[in-house]
Amino acid sequence: MKSLIVYSIPAFFILMAIEIIIDKIKRTNYYRLNDTISNLNTGIVQQVTGVLLKLFNIGIYIWIYENYRLTTIPSTWYTWILLLIGVDFFYYWFHRLSHEISLLWGTHVVHHQSEEYNLSVALRQSATQVFGSFWFYLPLAFLGFSPITFIVVSQIQTLYQFWIHTRFINKMPAWFEFVFNTPSHHRVHHGVNPKYIDKNHGGTFIIFDRIFGTFQEEEEIVHYGITSPLNSWNVAVANFDYYAWIMRQLSKVKNLKDALLVMLKPPGWRPSYIGEALTPKEIEPNRKLYDANAQPKVTVYIVVQFILLLAFASYFLFSVAQFSLPKQIVSILFIFISSVTIGTMFENKKWSFRLEFLRILMIIPMLYFLIYL
Repeated sequence: MKSLIVYSIPAFFILMAIEIIIDKIKRTNYYRLNDTISNLNTGIVQQVTGVLLKLFNIGIYIWIYENYRLTTIPSTWYTWILLLIGVDFFYYWFHRLSHEISLLWGTHVVHHQSEEYNLSVALRQSATQVFGSFWFYLPLAFLGFSPITFIVVSQIQTLYQFWIHTRFINKMPAWFEFVFNTPSHHRVHHGVNPKYIDKNHGGTFIIFDRIFGTFQEEEEIVHYGITSPLNSWNVAVANFDYYAWIMRQLSKVKNLKDALLVMLKPPGWRPSYIGEALTPKEIEPNRKLYDANAQPKVTVYIVVQFILLLAFASYFLFSVAQFSLPKQIVSILFIFISSVTIGTMFENKKWSFRLEFLRILMIIPMLYFLIYL
């Protein structure tokens, strides 16, 4: 069954186009080209690598359901409602713990790295998040919710979260704000203001945040991003920068206990003999956002290459069943390299242009391999 997320890609881009038009008309400057392409690049990499990783995720759920389920829950209308609540409950705990446990933060941090807040940020996802998240949903397999129903409901729950990544919707009706996650609630979640850190973890519902004490109303102006800015458009850096930070701390610890604490304590924790923990600081009034940008002619080239990459990635995702495993791997590697070079050319790094030259040389033999072999 093809992912509902893949089928929704055209709708995502239509809604982003509408939001960009509104942004230009109102001159709100919520979109920057380099940031938007960076967001979409990480989303592309997450989706194409997910072609291989989803077998790891869904396969274990199916195995537990077929061999160890306690009962079989029939597929009725109320089953779907129960499962939506169940998926959102376990999502809440995955999401909350991914903000409170350093190793899990590494699987989620990518989504928070953008210093803007618009619909493109919804698509900014980590390629490694599946390794941290899918464990939380396995109780649903033990309880007897069928894999097909689980897949559909979990994707519906994910799709719901797209529209809440906007600044153009202020508040929904009070009853809706009380029960459901909304743009206002989720803006708080993306804030680096100290009072907003680690709040509003819900997916579809906000009820679990109210119950478990992590709810925060949107009050002061929200500043977006992470407490230690990424300062890069490189999709590889985005996905692995925090893991690299963990590895640097592990190389300096003096005992196994501290090594475990580096991975299990909140993000940024490290023993005092290494250095101070990375903690949220008050927002500076003249806070500057990372904005490395290429020359105008290079920017035009980047946009053209990105459109071509997006077209190929979309074709790959919609036609993946026609690709053998070797062709899938070659396509994914090419898309990943393309995403890296497109992002880093914005930064005017010399090596990125050399890599881009090699990438262009790869296109003809890659197409020959995909089409004729």
